[in-house]
Amino acid sequence: MEVVNKRVGIVGAGISGLLACKYALSKGFTPVVFESRSCIGGVWTKTIETTKLQTPGAAYQFSDFPWPADVQEEFPNQYQVFDYLKAYANHFDLVRHIRFSTKVVSLSYQGPSGPDDNGDAEMEAWTHWGGSCRGIWNIITVTTEQEQEQEEVHRFDFVILCVGRFSDVPNIPEFPPTDMGPEAFQGKVIHSMDYSEMGTASAADLVKGKRVAVVGFQKSAMDIAMECSTINGVEHPCTVLYRTEHWNVPDYLPWGIPMAYLYLNRFSELLVHKPRQGFLLSLLATLLSPLRWGISKFVETHIKRKLRLDKYGMVPKHSFLKELSSCLIATVPDGFYDRVDKGSIQLKKLGQNNSFGFCEQGILVDDGDPLEVDLVILCTGFRGVDKLKHIFSSPTFQDYIVGSHNAAVPLYRECIHPQIPQLAVIGFSESVSNLYTSEMRCKWVAELLNGTFKLPSIKEMEKDIEAWDKYMKQYSGEYYRRSCIGALHIWYNDQLCKDMGWNPHRKKGFFADLFQPYGPLDYAQP
Repeated sequence: MEVVNKRVGIVGAGISGLLACKYALSKGFTPVVFESRSCIGGVWTKTIETTKLQTPGAAYQFSDFPWPADVQEEFPNQYQVFDYLKAYANHFDLVRHIRFSTKVVSLSYQGPSGPDDNGDAEMEAWTHWGGSCRGIWNIITVTTEQEQEQEEVHRFDFVILCVGRFSDVPNIPEFPPTDMGPEAFQGKVIHSMDYSEMGTASAADLVKGKRVAVVGFQKSAMDIAMECSTINGVEHPCTVLYRTEHWNVPDYLPWGIPMAYLYLNRFSELLVHKPRQGFLLSLLATLLSPLRWGISKFVETHIKRKLRLDKYGMVPKHSFLKELSSCLIATVPDGFYDRVDKGSIQLKKLGQNNSFGFCEQGILVDDGDPLEVDLVILCTGFRGVDKLKHIFSSPTFQDYIVGSHNAAVPLYRECIHPQIPQLAVIGFSESVSNLYTSEMRCKWVAELLNGTFKLPSIKEMEKDIEAWDKYMKQYSGEYYRRSCIGALHIWYNDQLCKDMGWNPHRKKGFFADLFQPYGPLDYAQP
């Protein structure tokens, strides 16, 4: 489609929002970015003090704006990342297009017939995305910096949602017995989001001298456990309560070989069954399955040896490939297991039913003796789907965006819902480097708006969505709703490149294209 009036509304000024703004400007559109906070940065605005990138900096950078020379670390810290994002926004003069302290509370679609036309009747007859409809999106906002909230309505020809999935709506576990919820506990229960927003000094004061239990075993859980153990030592050890062991990595050099040569090149993707790949590629992936298994085991043995996982009973039951395909890989903080040895961090696994509850003294696990604690920090993730759903005022669009309960969020190219017109979603689907992937998607959406290419029919888009959903269920298992393209980012980018009219093969020479890792700089130019 080609947007005639060229007014584009963008929700969120995190990484995806900045990219969407930059590439909309590059095609001559007039973007307005709405950001509820007072600054750019998204999840990097306020995070845990010790947080670092989970991806090497070389794979987590803008294609046309490299890291500054003074950032030499392989995994830049949160302050370096935040400064990098601010420098990018200033370099491309994006800040003047952002309305800070402006929260989007609702999004409604108005069909071409007027205020009473929500487009539902016409949409049912569409064969292609948007049909012949040229409606308007109404974005309702409130200002968050004034004592009295002021509501405004903004009208746009196209909307790009860059709201992410790791903020604002915490995932709080359910506790079926009414007398075993947090209210039964005499201590305090918070979410990692609350901890992150406290600031360093307040967070330290909160945990000092307390018996802390951290629920979860992903990156935020490990970082918070490390901070608690630094403050309290062995006198008040931090207990990490977890459900599933994960292949969290000590580094990206298994047995001295860069991980990118094992999983981020075209050859590695030949070992994986891909969506809509054709018979020959399917046959090749089947024939090479022993090699796929061997590479996964190669990485697993390195992690097991370096982190001494056998010693702590922390060897996962699933493969490393599944971890990668689910975008669950986290970098283990330096010295984490040394602190387990010393006793300032204790690991405790949930029982067979994978549940826990509260009592007055602390946490109940498997009807045993209570784990006596003063503070519980839930590092249980976020409800990203709920956040995306409730931004729409229309129940029809809410149902569309969520899709089936047993399928991933149904987005074509992980950007466009076939039944929701004049709207894109960027930064919801995951990859091993979300910045890199978001930039490719923003380029694709900008070319779509500019009329460079047209989308296929709704039926064809739904077939493609179904094929990707099948792939995610095959390789990610129960984590398929994370919509992770981690093990197929080149195959995914190939589809975007073909749509835009770019050559998908970005390396010079057959062997270079097959074996060299792909990264953001490979897509700097069309």
